Amino acid sequence: MRWLDGRVHWQAALRRWLAMYRAVLRSTEQLMRDLHIKDLLQNVKKFELMHRALVFAAMAILTVIPLLIVVAATSPAPHRGLAGWVTYGMGLTGSSADAVTRLFSAPARVLGTSSVFSVLLLAVAGVSFGGSVQGGFEKIWSLPAGPWHKIWRQVVWLAALVAYIYASATVGTQTHAGLAETAGRLSVAVVLGVVFFWLGLRFLVGGRVSYLAALPGAVATTVGLAGLRVFSAFVFEPLIVRNAVSYGALGTVLIVQSWLIGVGWVVYAGQLFGRWFHDGWLQAWAETHWGYGKPDGEGPPG
Repeated sequence: MRWLDGRVHWQAALRRWLAMYRAVLRSTEQLMRDLHIKDLLQNVKKFELMHRALVFAAMAILTVIPLLIVVAATSPAPHRGLAGWVTYGMGLTGSSADAVTRLFSAPARVLGTSSVFSVLLLAVAGVSFGGSVQGGFEKIWSLPAGPWHKIWRQVVWLAALVAYIYASATVGTQTHAGLAETAGRLSVAVVLGVVFFWLGLRFLVGGRVSYLAALPGAVATTVGLAGLRVFSAFVFEPLIVRNAVSYGALGTVLIVQSWLIGVGWVVYAGQLFGRWFHDGWLQAWAETHWGYGKPDGEGPPG
């Protein structure tokens, strides 16, 4: 009898556990439907996010990094230079920062050995980078490709990107500051990021995405880059130290390249999140409060 009673109790407990499991599963499925998670995952798969991030990193190495080296050589604070900006972006300190500094330390004669023609070639290659980012944004927002004669937008966007990297990293790498001053500088860096990715999207696509629709993606991208910096400090920093010992400069290059892939992933994922948030909630909110779905008379199609 005791054995039968124990079996009955065990079966009752199992039924309660299964009922609770089914309830949690139904609640999770309902939550995913309410949050349109399936739509977001489908958009990520359709966009081929990882492939785009790989292209972003490769083109950044070939175009943006050389341009930043030239800018760093003309900076009034050349002792920091590009290496200081990269270590700031990756959140590196100590020996890992030293390894990156050795990798990106440009010779003082960089301007003397760089011709105007080579700088122009870099600028032309940089336009291809801007065009790739523009194409990605247009696909995310279901926009037709922009006309070829608007290529000047890519040139201006590339210049703004270099200026944004210079300004935010220069502000963030200032040392010997108190807590209040440090918090103020970090706030300035965050504002710079939001403004750049907010207005940069609208500028690249020719204003075909409204100010309201572009804002969530800008915020998500800025938050994602901050999260990537924390991740880099915990994961990439020890990897750089080990790889620098085992493989030398090549190991450091591979880690920096991985970080750039992460940057590309965040930039595009931020826009995917912005489109998802806009279509799921923001557009309905705008229709409720303003009577139409495209504030400022503009916005993504559909």
